[in-house]
Amino acid sequence: MCILTRAKGDKADLIRFVLSPDGAVVPDLKNALPGRGAWVSAKRKTVEEAARKGAFARAFKTKLAPPEDLGATVDQLLLADLTGMMNMARKSGQFIGGSGKAEAAIRSGEAIALFHATDAAADGVRKLGQAVKARALTLDEPEIPVFRLMTGEQMDACFGEGGFIHATALAGQAGEGVVKRATRLAAYRSD
Repeated sequence: MCILTRAKGDKADLIRFVLSPDGAVVPDLKNALPGRGAWVSAKRKTVEEAARKGAFARAFKTKLAPPEDLGATVDQLLLADLTGMMNMARKSGQFIGGSGKAEAAIRSGEAIALFHATDAAADGVRKLGQAVKARALTLDEPEIPVFRLMTGEQMDACFGEGGFIHATALAGQAGEGVVKRATRLAAYRSD
């Protein structure tokens, strides 16, 4: 249950926070850190509001001042988790970059998600969007999710090799891990 909204939800829809030995509020994205946890809805606005309104102090029954940038810290950790999984999936061949490869994977039905850099050109986004729609109609399936979570510069920094602006996650355990983490980050950033 969220310590701010009191909304009950699945653990996937919440972020766990713990108190470090030095009294700092620490996000526990993997739900593995020891100690009593305080759960907050996995939305940036909710995390920031919980910090501002003293919900963590009430939950941990102690006086504390959570960091002012707690929302940004959680965002950075979620992004790092996503990029780590993208790299793992890329090494296993389940995450490929480049417009041509992305389009081929979409049209063949192998792609399970499409990624664009936030600063991607509109014509490239449109072209791949058409491929997503065509695939959904051809295979009579729902459209694959499309994410815009990182800038081209961030993608370059994460993946090297000149980076990429468009990419796809392919079916498989690593590819599904990428989609799961991307969905969580997108939900966290949404209003």
